[in-house]
Amino acid sequence: MIAVCAVRTGFGKSQTTRKICQILQSLGKKPVVVRHPMPYGDLRRQVVQRFAALEDVTWQQLTIEEREEYEPLVEQGIVVYGGVDYRHILARAEQEADVIVWDGGNNDTPFFKPDIHVVLFDPLRPGHELLYFAGETNLRLADIAILNKVDTASPEKIEQVRRNIRKFAPRADILLATSPVLVSRPELIRGKTVLVVEDGPTLTHGEMPYGAGFLAAQKYGAARVVDPRPFAVGTLKEVFRQYPHIGRVLPAMGYSPAQIRDLEATINQTPCDLVLFSTPIQLSRLLSLNKPTLRIRYEYQDYGKPTLAEVLETRMAATFRF
Repeated sequence: MIAVCAVRTGFGKSQTTRKICQILQSLGKKPVVVRHPMPYGDLRRQVVQRFAALEDVTWQQLTIEEREEYEPLVEQGIVVYGGVDYRHILARAEQEADVIVWDGGNNDTPFFKPDIHVVLFDPLRPGHELLYFAGETNLRLADIAILNKVDTASPEKIEQVRRNIRKFAPRADILLATSPVLVSRPELIRGKTVLVVEDGPTLTHGEMPYGAGFLAAQKYGAARVVDPRPFAVGTLKEVFRQYPHIGRVLPAMGYSPAQIRDLEATINQTPCDLVLFSTPIQLSRLLSLNKPTLRIRYEYQDYGKPTLAEVLETRMAATFRF
């Protein structure tokens, strides 16, 4: 079992989980992902949830946050389990996996004891690895420590996080990584007035003012990023009041059908030429919108040596007995 955790939310766990699954597949192993619980809806119907196709995601009527975690893995051909009763979930996942990959939520610790504990760090938020429970616990348990987003952080902040890892997890392998934005048609952004819709949890309890979508707007020459706050509807108004640190971006909140409708109405009321969706799923599948959209994606990328594949294969050879 390999666990993918972090010291805060919004550090890049999801794309790291996808990358680890790719590495395992390249080695001829079948990974099955078990996702940290996302307890929304009728829990009696969610004791054990298995997702192997997009139809599984649709019929279970998931929230936007849940879809963001499950859909990209399913599109990659990975079976994903979630739900409520993790003893039964583990028993089911063990029947079809060579390696179980625990995909952690927020900064929580894994529910199962992993053979390899991968932990994400963000040098844009240096010192946070010592300030939050259970994130500090993940720091101390790390076998592989990944400093993500190093291409956008200063050397001083990167070194600060390095020092903390060396001090509190001296046996951990330390890797550097980035999460580059991927845009299919970046020329559509140049000179346009854009509305940026970012991953919700990264902005709210992750305390980030913006995310990859805002960076993409700057990188590819948007004329202006529209502030959505004057056009927010219903529950989205409350989100902005509750999280005043959020910048000129719209969090993709969708914890209920009513909130999804509020998100749709806010986007439709915001004057812009183009909507940039920087979320792990294609939100235009769920929303009926009156303006063009463009999806911003981000994936794990190694930054120099050693690579995640190299370190993971070394750890697996020393730990696993297939």
